[in-house]
Amino acid sequence: MNQPVNDTVAVIGLGYVGLPLALSLARAGRRVIGVDVDPGVRAALAAGAPRFLEPGLPELLESVGPEQFIVTDRLPDEPPREIIICVGTAVDAETHEPDLRHLVAAATLVAEHISPETLVVVRSTVPVGTCRNVVLPLLRRRVEAPLLAMCPERIIQGQALRELEELPQIIGALDERSLERTRRLLKPIAADQVTVSNLEAAEMVKLVCNAHTDLIYGFGNEIALMSSALGIDANEVIAAANLRYPRPDLSKPGFVGGSCLIKDPYLLIHSAEHAGYAPPMVAAARAVNEAVPRHALDTVVKTLAAHGRSLESAKILLGGIAYKGRPETDDVRGSAAVEIVADLRGQVAVLGGHDFVVGAERITQIGAQPMSLEEGLTDADALLLLVDHPRYGVLDAEFLLTRMRKPAIVFDMWGLLESALSGVPGIEYRRLGRA
Repeated sequence: MNQPVNDTVAVIGLGYVGLPLALSLARAGRRVIGVDVDPGVRAALAAGAPRFLEPGLPELLESVGPEQFIVTDRLPDEPPREIIICVGTAVDAETHEPDLRHLVAAATLVAEHISPETLVVVRSTVPVGTCRNVVLPLLRRRVEAPLLAMCPERIIQGQALRELEELPQIIGALDERSLERTRRLLKPIAADQVTVSNLEAAEMVKLVCNAHTDLIYGFGNEIALMSSALGIDANEVIAAANLRYPRPDLSKPGFVGGSCLIKDPYLLIHSAEHAGYAPPMVAAARAVNEAVPRHALDTVVKTLAAHGRSLESAKILLGGIAYKGRPETDDVRGSAAVEIVADLRGQVAVLGGHDFVVGAERITQIGAQPMSLEEGLTDADALLLLVDHPRYGVLDAEFLLTRMRKPAIVFDMWGLLESALSGVPGIEYRRLGRA
């Protein structure tokens, strides 16, 4: 059997997780082979323009030489010294069961290109037990005692390169030899390392981190929904509760989205239920957070009706198509806009979409009409501002009143425009958490 190529590491999957990792390893002096089956991804990288927004990534791509970072659609014939799997995982939209097809395909490919000295690192987010029960048997078809570790990523879009270096790196390995090899591999880019006792613990760390975030935000949103029903201002309640109180702060309400937070709690639920325990808190937080886009839309529809306007004849602009505004991203996976467009499709006269980062083609793909702010607000009945991107601060009362139909209906998910619009004659201002 061939021996590993000296000092070569292969990264499978060059998306939001894999590309920052691959380029960081190349910058640290490693020869990196980046593998992606999507020809569009490879063409974009060859042109020096990654297909997604991440500050510093284009400059880093330009700085590494072509011999340092090689982009291809396949693993080399000679087994690399290390292979890192960074492909995406998903859950079924209806059943919320894990969809591990891409991971299984990647692990199957990897198993055909390893030697006994090849370290395989799983970085994809997976249900607890996946590395041992899915990946390991595939590797053992080729190697009797493979080297295997789980090293979950916990970076966020917009700060990926910085967090890759600054965040503690969780490492769980199959055995001591796998652990030591993994520590050496990642040390040049992730010096702060936290070792856990096995693969399963490392898998669970990632899931509980995101489920915990979902829980925290979920309770803030629960306060918002209760406050709206009770005629109370949720932000006032939360601010007063937090002020000089020596207990954990309550989170302000806002939409919880993105590819991780809409998926990882379900992966954790699946893992626990498979072991005989159904976690009610995780499931409840997800249900609350998933209700927020519908609440926003219902608020706008009711406000339209209160002023004698039908949804069928209305023009509505969605401000913010990406799932978040800070740090800015062009990622629309798990965004409130996607959910609202799906509910409004075919029910509204004009449905416009605006984003400072997401391109027109992507806005069209989700089912909205790409528009500038001026075009989208001209004769609009309602604005749903779904993200807190700071550039939406240009939307003052004069900007809206000179363009929108009166009264101008505004639903502001994050309260970004509250000081500028609340109480202004001619504007029906609504936000999450205020009746």
